[in-house]
Formats: sequence, structure tokens, C-alpha cells
Amino acid sequence: MVGRGVGGAHYGLRDWLAQRISAAIMAIYMVFLVGFVVVHRPLQYGDWKGLFDQVWMRIFSLGFVISLCIHAWVGMRNIFMDYVRATGPRLLLHVSVIAALAAYFLWAVQILWSL
Repeated sequence: MVGRGVGGAHYGLRDWLAQRISAAIMAIYMVFLVGFVVVHRPLQYGDWKGLFDQVWMRIFSLGFVISLCIHAWVGMRNIFMDYVRATGPRLLLHVSVIAALAAYFLWAVQILWSL
């Protein structure tokens, strides 16, 4: 039996799937928005407001924001794990990114549901 060496966090497949699924959700959202803008040329404020007044669009947008946060977190965490060797600075960077992403998420929720 071949033993495995100790090392790494072994996120592998989970990270790969998270990146691909979140990227697919963001791509679908962007294709939809570009299509909406093209169909409603010239885009008027009423068209835009009408789109975001619908609950399904707010949920779709929230899904985009969640996907963006997941995508950013996985990417930044992997960069920090690969290039920041010292534990203290890496922990500080992780906490900073988590705090920023949480603030962005809450801000997006406030924007989406205050319309």
C-alpha cells in the first residue's frame, strides 16, 4: 500500500466544482442581462426598474451575488494558501476577505430588497 504524504487542505474537487458552478451561474446571469439590454434598446429607467421589481429577478440577482462571493472566496483562499506561507498574515488576509465579502453580500441584499 502506498501512503499519502501529509500536506495541503485537500479541497481539490470541491473547489473545482464550486468554481465551475459559480462561474456558470454568473455567465448565465450576464448573458441574460446583456440580452435584456439589447432587446430594450434604448434602455429606459422604467424598463430597468420593471425588471428588478420582479421577485424572480431579485432572487436571480442574489444567486449571482452568492456565486460571485463563493467564486471570489475560493480563488482568494487558494492564492493565499499557495503564496502566503506565514500563518499570521495568511489568517489576517482570510479574515479580511471574508469580512469584505460578507459586507458586499449584505450591501447587495439591502440594495435588492430596498427597491
